[in-house]
Amino acid sequence: MPLVQGTTAPDFTLPTDTGDVLTLSSLRGQWVVLFAYPKDDTSGCTVEACEFKDALPRFDAAKAVILGISPDSVKSHAKFKAKYELPYTLLADEEKVVLQAYDVWKEKSMYGKKYMGVERTTFVIDPAGQIATVFAKVKPAGHAADVMAAIG
Repeated sequence: MPLVQGTTAPDFTLPTDTGDVLTLSSLRGQWVVLFAYPKDDTSGCTVEACEFKDALPRFDAAKAVILGISPDSVKSHAKFKAKYELPYTLLADEEKVVLQAYDVWKEKSMYGKKYMGVERTTFVIDPAGQIATVFAKVKPAGHAADVMAAIG
């Protein structure tokens, strides 16, 4: 079932790009931007990740934490983060447990072939742990500005 505005964001603990673990509920009291993306170092994902990087000072000013999540490995995330100097945390959900809990692991289709993958979606989670805004089927270009506008 899709997550909607006003519902509690499912808690999780996942490994980060550094190999440490992060638990969502440890960030209560802050805004959290959780952006789910298909794959490290692909064109659309790189555009989205770099836009969040460029907008980070505004998110910091709003006391918002940015987290990227994909089914890629810790090692893949570390490489992607280093290559583009991404200053925020990337979460590795190789088992797709969190991606499924957030209902973004979907059947997709490209050139007539069906496959399972991440539907690019961003969740803005308020300081109380509630979903404030859901951006579904995100287009990467200009997305970080839209998210910042939702936080205010």
